[in-house]
Amino acid sequence: MTSTPAWIADVKFDDNGLIPAIAQDAKSGRVLMVAWMNAQSLQETVRSGNAVYWSRSRQKLWRKGEASGHTQRVHEIRLDCDADVLLLSVTQEGGIACHTGRESCFYRQLEGHGDDAQWVSTDPVLKDPDLIYK
Repeated sequence: MTSTPAWIADVKFDDNGLIPAIAQDAKSGRVLMVAWMNAQSLQETVRSGNAVYWSRSRQKLWRKGEASGHTQRVHEIRLDCDADVLLLSVTQEGGIACHTGRESCFYRQLEGHGDDAQWVSTDPVLKDPDLIYK
């Protein structure tokens, strides 16, 4: 890996060296997913132009779409006012960001009020996950 660029010092990573990254559709503005990045994945994202995250469960770099083919082309990266959250404006290849086969990971909506409220799936499955992750 090359030397660390100066801009990375402005990013406030947490105690585990991570920062949350929100992926938002560049055209519609819809939030597609939230993932985590470390310095290495952020730098690789900037260099390649494709989203690279840090998988906390696998403890390794996660190049979005490496298993599914549903890559994210990054158009813009923004850092929030506290420098501890990233916002990525992306084009989602294949239209599926979620491992459930949906456009967005935010497909459940709370409906109702008080104790009677319940989560309802509002978005269709665009492709069976078993066909995506063979």
